[in-house]
Amino acid sequence: MSPETVIEIGMASMKVALLIAAPTLIAALLVGLIISVLQAATQIQEMTLTFVPKIIAVAVVVLIFGPWMLRILVSFTVQLISSIPYYLK
Repeated sequence: MSPETVIEIGMASMKVALLIAAPTLIAALLVGLIISVLQAATQIQEMTLTFVPKIIAVAVVVLIFGPWMLRILVSFTVQLISSIPYYLK
């Protein structure tokens, strides 16, 4: 296996990881930002207040985008496993 092939597989893996993680991270970021603005406006400085909305938002995003995430991951895995004979040459 050549170094170019390893780099190509690594880059594809990073792309898939970013695609899968992006929806949940963006949802958590947006909910955290909204809660922080509300906390600053109302001067309620309770640290645990941000956790429940973030957990709910991430759970909803996983329910909505879960099939899409799974489809991307399965597609990448099938492609990687099916190309093993090509990589061993």
